[in-house]
Amino acid sequence: MLIAAFVLSAAPLQAAVPATPPPEQARPVLAPPAPLATANERVGRFVPDASGVSLDGAQRGWRSARGEQFTVLALTSVECPLSRKFGPAVARLEAEYAPRGVKFVHINVSGLDSPEAMRKQREELKLAGLYLADAGAIANALDARTTTEVFVVDGGNTLRYRGAVSDQYGAGFAHDEPRNRYLADALDALLNGREPYVRATHAPGCAIERDSEARTAAATPTFTREVSRIVQSHCQDCHRSGGAAPFAFDSYESVAKRATTIAAVLEDGSMPPWFAAPVHGSDGARLDGPWSNERALSSDDKRLLLEWIAAGKARGDDSELPLPRATSSDTWTIGAPDAVYRLPEPIAVKAEGTMRYQIVLVPTKLEQDTWVSATQILPTDRSVVHHVLVFTLPEAAIEDRELRRRAAIDETSGFFAAYVPGNDACEFPPGFAKRLPARSALMFQIHYTPNGKATTDQLALGLRFAQQAPRHAVHTYGISNTRFAIPAGAARHEVKAQTPLPDDARLLAFMPHMHMRGAAFRYELQSAPDAARTTLLEIPRYDFNWQLRYALANPVDAPRGAVVHATAWFDNSSANPANPDPTRTVRWGEQTFDEMMIGYVEYYLPGEDPENPVADAPRERTKGAPSFAELLQRFDANRDGVLTLDESPTKLQREFRRLDRDGDGKLTAGDFQ
Repeated sequence: MLIAAFVLSAAPLQAAVPATPPPEQARPVLAPPAPLATANERVGRFVPDASGVSLDGAQRGWRSARGEQFTVLALTSVECPLSRKFGPAVARLEAEYAPRGVKFVHINVSGLDSPEAMRKQREELKLAGLYLADAGAIANALDARTTTEVFVVDGGNTLRYRGAVSDQYGAGFAHDEPRNRYLADALDALLNGREPYVRATHAPGCAIERDSEARTAAATPTFTREVSRIVQSHCQDCHRSGGAAPFAFDSYESVAKRATTIAAVLEDGSMPPWFAAPVHGSDGARLDGPWSNERALSSDDKRLLLEWIAAGKARGDDSELPLPRATSSDTWTIGAPDAVYRLPEPIAVKAEGTMRYQIVLVPTKLEQDTWVSATQILPTDRSVVHHVLVFTLPEAAIEDRELRRRAAIDETSGFFAAYVPGNDACEFPPGFAKRLPARSALMFQIHYTPNGKATTDQLALGLRFAQQAPRHAVHTYGISNTRFAIPAGAARHEVKAQTPLPDDARLLAFMPHMHMRGAAFRYELQSAPDAARTTLLEIPRYDFNWQLRYALANPVDAPRGAVVHATAWFDNSSANPANPDPTRTVRWGEQTFDEMMIGYVEYYLPGEDPENPVADAPRERTKGAPSFAELLQRFDANRDGVLTLDESPTKLQREFRRLDRDGDGKLTAGDFQ
């Protein structure tokens, strides 16, 4: 079993050599579609109107046929083979989504197709939307690349998705059915008030020939056209009513009056909060990183914001403002939950001192296993909530204290849902979900940090259910080292852990966790014992106040036998302004004045049937995992030939219930056979 091997095999390794992320490779126009990070893809930006020639010979802008909610600008070409292949799928999507208020505008970007050929294409596919022949103005306005690319624009002229229709076709391949329905998934999300999980992809097709001159743009950026959309895309996750930030960026005035502060945090890189090391090209320019949820500003956006501030903070035309975000303090960023589980009573948080973890069990009352595609935790007082972890237990654990004890859940285990600063929601890609077992209870482990004012909190967990069984089950595991001692005054103390993989896995996301002395963190993958390590995530400056989830745009293959390494660095010196006490040696502990070293990994197993999980099947014990005899020798304090929970090491306690097959609260040789 994967998790068991993870737990029993953690061990220190030799120091790793920092790896430099390779420059991003050029995207071939015929490559299979794949998700892209959105930083340099203009998603969330204003899309100006541009004109083409309609089939009746009239010059028309695409906005003349836009929808009230969303418009799909579908590029096409009669002569391009991939355009022809995707044509029927585009026509079906138009017919499917037109009754839901989505308009399609079909834009021929070939420059070579005759009017007769274009009319024939429209008639054969039964396209209902406006059909325009583009001489280059529309492609330039969209910064379009290929003849199959589609763009979803909302009623406020903001780009919400760009990329492929699906991954059914590409150069040299064709599938009977698409594996990823990128455009349909994006439209479904937007029509339900959510952001698409994938907001940009490469679109295979024939390259568009465009004029070399740059697109015309306003000489001076304005708030309404450019700045408002950057703020909306990169800032309003936190700077909104009820968000994690202390004030909202919900108007021109709220942004303009803080312009000097904005310029300062942009210059020092502290905002927007994003701490993954950037990837740079050979010319020094910042490239797209591998992250689907990247918050970092592109170099162009940063330059534009600073230019706007320096030029006098021009407001612009209010008619060009984007539509407001659908979320607010009383709504959910994941969309309307299918189920909400709230603490039964408010928890009183004292004004000063420390509080022990609060443990609350809430029954789900679900009669069958349920697949969960998104989670979100909403405190009623964010200011005192340090973190929340949610685990699943049998419903009987609510009344059975011994069952709760045997569960032995701790922070180094995988979790069902989590809340940490900067990360209150998690949405899985389409086709991925976590299992919520039938007749289970949700165990909330809540860490409150008093802030000088007595208050109460009654947080809730919202769940959105998958509409069907997923292709892949998502698992979460924490690579951890609990046996460290950070010397007093140490400015760069290194702590390491590792996990060998007993199964082929694909890595989806990472979330490092340390406390006030955390300084830096690195994940690496070593595919074979003699192979060099590849850096998966490098965080050169860890920030305890913003503990982010870093979701990969494209999963990383980790073959059986590969090792995932986690390395953390701690600053216990007086130079660390957040250090509670540089004079003491620091060890593992729950409170923020103690420390933790956990590298959470989100993954799935490509060979796993979600309805018959590998985790429930017997697995060969990973080489290097200790035998029962070895565990007895090290931890059997009373030498009675059995291990109890109290005698077991922390790493083994997480797996005690699974290993204790007869449920007698003891581990014997028979449990390990």
